[in-house]
Amino acid sequence: MQNNQRLGILLMTATTFVFAVQDGISRHLAENYNVLMIVMIRYWFFAAFVIAIAKRQAGSIRAAAATSQPLLQITRGTLLALEICVMVSAFVLLGLVESHAIFACYPLLIAALSGPVLGEKVGWRRWVAIGIGFVGVLVILQPGLAVFAPAAIVPLVSALMFALYGLLTRYAARKDTTATSFFWTGVSGAVVMTAIGAWYWEPMTARDWGWMAALCVTGASGHWLLIKTYEVAEANAVQPFAYLQLVFASAIGILLMGETLRPNVALGAAIIVGAGIFTLLRSRKAA
Repeated sequence: MQNNQRLGILLMTATTFVFAVQDGISRHLAENYNVLMIVMIRYWFFAAFVIAIAKRQAGSIRAAAATSQPLLQITRGTLLALEICVMVSAFVLLGLVESHAIFACYPLLIAALSGPVLGEKVGWRRWVAIGIGFVGVLVILQPGLAVFAPAAIVPLVSALMFALYGLLTRYAARKDTTATSFFWTGVSGAVVMTAIGAWYWEPMTARDWGWMAALCVTGASGHWLLIKTYEVAEANAVQPFAYLQLVFASAIGILLMGETLRPNVALGAAIIVGAGIFTLLRSRKAA
């Protein structure tokens, strides 16, 4: 593997921008069509992309699918697919700005759960950062005001699901290759979403089919860029730049979708991102 940190940062920046555009398209479609159907169609394209990539990396589909822990891999893929459904629902309920501001706490959840799930040691400095990060979440949710609104909990549930997916992915990596995990992520997600989403099929306009095609392309492009990012640079070096997705998604929400950035959301997001970057840097130093 190369270790070109500058190129890795540029690729991660491009990745976060593409994923932010994907989120904007997802919100647009989910405002007019059932979320489960949208995610199902997106997964059909994603599964085809995953199979092609896994076949190229592993040599054959059978080699890519070979695993000694199929239940774990299926659970991972199912969890990610359902997490995407929850997050897209949050986009409709809260908008991109607030959804991403709350979702940004997922690295803190990974750090907090890495001990009980993976048996990793979490030092007191990271525990302090985790605590500060969740203060940021409370600043966004405004206890006593919005915290009890169901919509405010949706992106937090999504962040927890994504954190669990991340931890299960790290656990699976102890025995399986990246190509194998990537294969199961796409295929099992597509199977689950087809079983669920097919019941909610509804006709789409020609224009929205164009948006759907754009959603599929941005999804595949984002994952391709992410793969390239980790091929040229170490994950710990580029991971802090993943927070740029919050910046790009917020810009799309404000400039193109008429959302607003409330002061408490800006302050809370800044606290969460600062705490998250600190935990990432501490993890890198510990490693």
